[in-house]
Amino acid sequence: MKLLRTIRLDPSDTFVFERAAEPGEWAVSGSFAFLNDDAAGLQGKARAAFRGGFLGVQSLGWSTLVQIVEASERDYSDLVRTLADRLVENFGAPTFDDAELAAKAEVAFASSLCSHPADTLIAVHRSEENGEIRETFRSLQRKAGPKPLRAFAFLEVEGEEEPEERIDLTSLGQQESDR
Repeated sequence: MKLLRTIRLDPSDTFVFERAAEPGEWAVSGSFAFLNDDAAGLQGKARAAFRGGFLGVQSLGWSTLVQIVEASERDYSDLVRTLADRLVENFGAPTFDDAELAAKAEVAFASSLCSHPADTLIAVHRSEENGEIRETFRSLQRKAGPKPLRAFAFLEVEGEEEPEERIDLTSLGQQESDR
Protein backbone atom coordinates (compact mmCIF):
# COMPACT_ATOMS: atom_id res chain seq x y z
CA MET A 1 0.00 0.00 0.00
CA LYS A 2 1.21 3.54 -0.70
CA LEU A 3 0.32 6.71 1.16
CA LEU A 4 1.40 10.36 1.18
CA ARG A 5 3.97 11.97 3.48
CA THR A 6 4.80 15.64 3.70
CA ILE A 7 8.17 16.71 2.41
CA ARG A 8 10.01 20.01 2.73
CA LEU A 9 12.60 20.67 0.04
CA ASP A 10 13.28 24.20 1.28
CA PRO A 11 12.00 26.42 4.11
CA SER A 12 9.35 28.18 1.98
CA ASP A 13 6.39 26.37 3.59
CA THR A 14 7.28 28.00 6.91
CA PHE A 15 6.80 31.41 5.27
CA VAL A 16 3.89 30.60 2.95
CA PHE A 17 1.52 28.91 5.41
CA GLU A 18 0.27 29.99 8.83
CA ARG A 19 1.27 26.57 10.12
CA ALA A 20 3.66 24.41 8.10
CA ALA A 21 3.46 20.65 8.37
CA GLU A 22 6.50 18.92 9.75
CA PRO A 23 8.47 16.92 7.18
CA GLY A 24 7.52 13.23 7.19
CA GLU A 25 3.95 13.54 8.49
CA TRP A 26 1.20 11.47 6.93
CA ALA A 27 -0.84 13.71 4.67
CA VAL A 28 -4.23 13.97 3.02
CA SER A 29 -5.60 16.45 0.53
CA GLY A 30 -7.29 18.41 3.29
CA SER A 31 -9.91 20.22 1.22
CA PHE A 32 -12.44 19.46 3.99
CA ALA A 33 -10.66 22.11 6.09
CA PHE A 34 -12.14 24.76 3.79
CA LEU A 35 -15.74 23.55 3.57
CA ASN A 36 -17.02 26.28 5.87
CA ASP A 37 -14.89 29.05 4.31
CA ASP A 38 -15.67 31.43 1.50
CA ALA A 39 -12.78 30.56 -0.82
CA ALA A 40 -13.05 33.87 -2.68
CA GLY A 41 -12.65 35.73 0.60
CA LEU A 42 -9.54 33.93 1.79
CA GLN A 43 -6.48 36.16 2.08
CA GLY A 44 -2.74 35.71 2.56
CA LYS A 45 -1.55 32.50 4.15
CA ALA A 46 -5.04 30.98 4.36
CA ARG A 47 -5.44 31.55 0.62
CA ALA A 48 -2.04 29.93 -0.02
CA ALA A 49 -3.10 26.86 1.98
CA PHE A 50 -6.37 26.68 0.06
CA ARG A 51 -4.74 27.01 -3.34
CA GLY A 52 -1.79 24.65 -2.91
CA GLY A 53 -1.53 22.84 0.41
CA PHE A 54 -1.72 19.25 1.57
CA LEU A 55 -2.78 18.77 5.18
CA GLY A 56 -0.28 17.15 7.54
CA VAL A 57 -2.49 14.99 9.76
CA GLN A 58 -0.44 15.14 12.96
CA SER A 59 0.16 18.91 13.12
CA LEU A 60 -2.74 20.11 10.94
CA GLY A 61 -0.09 22.14 9.14
CA TRP A 62 0.24 22.55 5.39
CA SER A 63 2.79 21.27 2.91
CA THR A 64 3.26 22.33 -0.70
CA LEU A 65 4.49 18.90 -1.72
CA VAL A 66 3.91 15.34 -0.60
CA GLN A 67 5.88 12.22 -1.41
CA ILE A 68 4.49 8.82 -2.28
CA VAL A 69 5.84 6.24 0.17
CA GLU A 70 5.28 2.57 0.93
CA ALA A 71 3.11 2.07 4.03
CA SER A 72 2.09 -0.86 6.19
CA GLU A 73 -1.38 -1.80 7.41
CA ARG A 74 -0.40 -0.43 10.80
CA ASP A 75 0.59 2.90 9.20
CA TYR A 76 -2.82 2.98 7.54
CA SER A 77 -4.75 2.25 10.74
CA ASP A 78 -2.67 4.78 12.73
CA LEU A 79 -3.32 7.42 10.06
CA VAL A 80 -7.08 6.77 10.04
CA ARG A 81 -7.25 6.87 13.85
CA THR A 82 -5.22 10.09 14.08
CA LEU A 83 -7.24 11.80 11.37
CA ALA A 84 -10.51 10.71 13.01
CA ASP A 85 -9.30 12.20 16.30
CA ARG A 86 -8.47 15.48 14.52
CA LEU A 87 -11.88 15.54 12.84
CA VAL A 88 -13.60 15.27 16.22
CA GLU A 89 -11.27 17.68 18.06
CA ASN A 90 -10.82 20.34 15.40
CA PHE A 91 -13.51 20.02 12.74
CA GLY A 92 -16.69 19.28 14.70
CA ALA A 93 -17.36 15.67 13.74
CA PRO A 94 -20.32 14.60 15.91
CA THR A 95 -18.95 11.18 16.89
CA PHE A 96 -15.73 9.23 16.54
CA ASP A 97 -17.55 6.67 14.35
CA ASP A 98 -18.63 9.42 11.94
CA ALA A 99 -15.12 10.83 11.98
CA GLU A 100 -13.61 7.41 11.33
CA LEU A 101 -15.79 6.92 8.24
CA ALA A 102 -14.76 10.35 6.93
CA ALA A 103 -11.10 9.65 7.75
CA LYS A 104 -11.22 6.35 5.85
CA ALA A 105 -12.65 8.17 2.83
CA GLU A 106 -9.94 10.87 3.00
CA VAL A 107 -7.16 8.31 3.33
CA ALA A 108 -8.62 6.25 0.46
CA PHE A 109 -8.61 9.36 -1.71
CA ALA A 110 -5.01 10.15 -0.71
CA SER A 111 -4.04 6.57 -1.51
CA SER A 112 -5.69 6.86 -4.94
CA LEU A 113 -3.15 9.59 -5.76
CA CYS A 114 -0.34 7.06 -5.24
CA SER A 115 -0.47 5.29 -8.58
CA HIS A 116 3.03 6.54 -9.42
CA PRO A 117 6.24 4.92 -8.15
CA ALA A 118 7.40 5.51 -4.58
CA ASP A 119 9.33 8.77 -4.06
CA THR A 120 7.25 10.60 -6.68
CA LEU A 121 6.29 14.08 -5.49
CA ILE A 122 2.71 15.32 -5.81
CA ALA A 123 1.49 18.93 -5.92
CA VAL A 124 -2.09 20.18 -5.70
CA HIS A 125 -3.91 23.16 -7.17
CA ARG A 126 -7.25 23.90 -5.54
CA SER A 127 -9.92 26.30 -6.76
CA GLU A 128 -13.58 27.05 -6.22
CA GLU A 129 -15.95 26.69 -9.15
CA ASN A 130 -19.69 27.24 -8.80
CA GLY A 131 -19.51 26.86 -5.03
CA GLU A 132 -17.56 23.58 -5.19
CA ILE A 133 -13.93 22.93 -4.36
CA ARG A 134 -12.03 21.48 -7.32
CA GLU A 135 -8.59 19.91 -7.04
CA THR A 136 -6.07 19.06 -9.71
CA PHE A 137 -2.93 17.12 -8.97
CA ARG A 138 0.36 16.82 -10.79
CA SER A 139 3.25 14.48 -10.26
CA LEU A 140 6.87 15.51 -10.22
CA GLN A 141 9.36 12.78 -11.02
CA ARG A 142 13.11 12.77 -11.33
CA LYS A 143 14.37 12.68 -14.86
CA ALA A 144 16.15 9.50 -15.85
CA GLY A 145 19.90 9.67 -16.31
CA PRO A 146 22.77 11.07 -14.34
CA LYS A 147 22.23 13.89 -11.89
CA PRO A 148 23.40 17.26 -13.20
CA LEU A 149 26.42 18.80 -11.56
CA ARG A 150 25.86 21.78 -9.34
CA ALA A 151 27.12 25.18 -10.37
CA PHE A 152 30.07 24.70 -8.05
CA ALA A 153 31.29 21.17 -7.55
CA PHE A 154 34.60 19.97 -6.20
CA LEU A 155 35.86 16.80 -7.73
CA GLU A 156 38.86 14.86 -6.57
CA VAL A 157 41.08 13.77 -9.42
CA GLU A 158 42.98 10.59 -8.79
CA GLY A 159 45.98 9.45 -10.75
CA GLU A 160 46.76 12.75 -12.42
CA GLU A 161 49.30 15.26 -11.30
CA GLU A 162 47.91 18.76 -11.39
CA PRO A 163 50.35 21.60 -12.02
CA GLU A 164 51.15 23.55 -8.92
CA GLU A 165 49.75 27.02 -9.32
CA ARG A 166 50.85 29.90 -7.14
CA ILE A 167 49.48 33.38 -7.35
CA ASP A 168 51.19 36.24 -5.58
CA LEU A 169 48.31 38.64 -4.88
CA THR A 170 50.62 41.24 -3.37
CA SER A 171 52.66 41.47 -6.56
CA LEU A 172 49.54 41.64 -8.70
CA GLY A 173 48.17 44.47 -6.57
CA GLN A 174 51.52 46.30 -6.75
CA GLN A 175 51.61 45.99 -10.56
CA GLU A 176 48.13 47.54 -10.79
CA SER A 177 49.11 50.51 -8.60
CA ASP A 178 52.32 51.11 -10.62
CA ARG A 179 50.32 51.68 -13.78
